[in-house]
Amino acid sequence: MDTNLPFSDKPRVVIVGCGFGGLQLAKDLANAPVQVVVVDRNNYHNFQPLLYQVATGALEADSIAYPVRKIFSGQRNFFFRLADVTGVESTTNTLHTSVGEIRYDYLVLATGSLTNFFGIESIERNAMQIKSIPNALNLRSFIFQNFEKALLTADPVERQALMNIVVVGGGPTGVEISGSLAEMRKHVLPKDYPELDLGQMQIFLVEAGPALLGPMSPASQADASRYLDELGVQVRLGTSVKRFEDSKAYYSDTEFIPTENLIWAAGVNGAALPGLPDAVVTRNKRVTVNPWNQVEGLANVFAIGDVANLVTADMPKGLPMLAPVAQQQASLLAKNLVRLTKGEAPQPFEYTNKGVMAIVSRNKAVVDLPKGVHFNGIFGWATWLFVHLMTLVGFRNKVVAFVDWAFSYFSSDQALRLIIRPFKRRDMRDDQGKRTAEHLTATADYNPGPPAIQEA
Repeated sequence: MDTNLPFSDKPRVVIVGCGFGGLQLAKDLANAPVQVVVVDRNNYHNFQPLLYQVATGALEADSIAYPVRKIFSGQRNFFFRLADVTGVESTTNTLHTSVGEIRYDYLVLATGSLTNFFGIESIERNAMQIKSIPNALNLRSFIFQNFEKALLTADPVERQALMNIVVVGGGPTGVEISGSLAEMRKHVLPKDYPELDLGQMQIFLVEAGPALLGPMSPASQADASRYLDELGVQVRLGTSVKRFEDSKAYYSDTEFIPTENLIWAAGVNGAALPGLPDAVVTRNKRVTVNPWNQVEGLANVFAIGDVANLVTADMPKGLPMLAPVAQQQASLLAKNLVRLTKGEAPQPFEYTNKGVMAIVSRNKAVVDLPKGVHFNGIFGWATWLFVHLMTLVGFRNKVVAFVDWAFSYFSSDQALRLIIRPFKRRDMRDDQGKRTAEHLTATADYNPGPPAIQEA
């Protein structure tokens, strides 16, 4: 038991997941009188907001990832175990993993989220997603493989399907990857594929709701729509993709968009662990917590970040799944854990909104700050670049990302057009190498809306 972790007379805090929340919590506990154990299926921290740039060849995969052990080298109370977590047994304070059982005094779930396919099996089976570095590399390979196939086919219908790209979901991820693909169509693909008529390539952004960037201001929504229209992205609002099969993305029983490339960015579920009481797991697999991020009914189990469902008067459906939320929860939880070890009462969490932003393309971004402050264009673009550059983990990653961005900006090119691991749909798996359909069920809040695309 305990996977060869050293004995300590100090309380053991086990953190499941080293995303934004888990990373921040482990750092903030560096000088606390506890033993910190982080368990993750990957040995690196993944900067998810830039995954779409890996998928479109703008950044190297290793420029948005950083080894966990290197981040915490020198932190004497830190220990790491590479493992899949298979469940929790709260009655015995035991975490079950693929490498053995780990005892805990305090358990923190920072497991993040998983793609929500809303129970649509054909989309889960055939669509691409962008939740991990393997996902991003698969998507990049798949797109370029299909363009290679388009060169070889004499069938115009098949060629059109190989070149068309449909992005489902009008949130920041969907908007950003649509803009990046449009720039790639304009600046990159004509150089690599002069034999193809790139004017026939169509990029669709399909959103079930009435507007793009739903949580952002109307000004940002309008700016993003205008930028995408300028880039030639066909935005379809109030539209849902009902199934995806036989190179067709159906938005009604008979109407479809011909495509081999469907990118699903329409929703996420929390990654709740097996073994938690059913009463605390919501329909979208988030875990209900109280104001100090304690899982309801479990005195020594906590949840932060995307997996935590903290309901407030202002946020009746729970706090948003954003990195700043996870980081702020982690910082307060670190202080509260120290208070608990001293027998003191924890303090409640209060979220400070520092703003949201989304980039569409070069010199085009939207930024919403508190108190109704909004700006866009090149100033918003520069703000987005600066914030993301400073948030990357590791000096090397900051330098590499800056150099790659500068090269792309001044050359209108992206050098990372590599098919380094050819991808086939039958290879599609999650990070654990298997399907996790139990985490991908539909939510009651999903409203697909009426179809809006005319027959393709």
